[in-house]
Amino acid sequence: MERNAFDWRKIEEDLDRDGHARLENLLGDAECRSVIGGFAKESLYRRHIVMQQHGYGQGEYKYFAYPLPDLVAGLREEFYGPLAKIANRWAEQLSLANRYPETLADYTALCHDAGQLKPTPLILKYEPGDYNRLHQDLYGEHLFPLQMVILLSEPGADFDGGEFILTEQRARQQSRARVLPLKKGDAVIFPVNLRPLKGKNGYVRATMRHGVSDLRRGLRFTLGVIFHDAK
Repeated sequence: MERNAFDWRKIEEDLDRDGHARLENLLGDAECRSVIGGFAKESLYRRHIVMQQHGYGQGEYKYFAYPLPDLVAGLREEFYGPLAKIANRWAEQLSLANRYPETLADYTALCHDAGQLKPTPLILKYEPGDYNRLHQDLYGEHLFPLQMVILLSEPGADFDGGEFILTEQRARQQSRARVLPLKKGDAVIFPVNLRPLKGKNGYVRATMRHGVSDLRRGLRFTLGVIFHDAK
């Protein structure tokens, strides 16, 4: 499937209803291999994080440096515009003052004017026993409310376990957890922090977090595409 063939109306409906939207075959096998193959090229990255040293879980990830690789930059550019329309509607429903420009370039300029100069797309690597605690990717004043994760490895062939988990917390309710099945090359779009839910008297806020369960076997690589830059 060509990337421009995705049904954005359905993506929007899925995000509104479920708090996430799954995109099958966003990346092809060669593209997945290319991103994984760059993990050892330190010149591509600005920072290397070992999760257990910070209490984030167990495993490692690397933030890409500017200029981003063409594939990563292209995904960021391609998806920002349609997602900004959804983000602006959500902001209105949540009575937030935030509004997002139509183009990634204009949004990046806002981030940079606020001192958020560091790119946030990243690649994550998990080995047996590794996991990622539930968290939010919050990096500064400017926070784009949607992000994307792409699975680069094949479940059952390259690894077992390591399920992507998304939780939703509504006021005065217990949390709801979802395990999202992904195949190699599949992506999931989901909220960074808040999403609107239709209530009896308008919209209410739900707080979202995401993580990865324990990897039982093999190697699991993931590409994370975040649209706001970091301080």
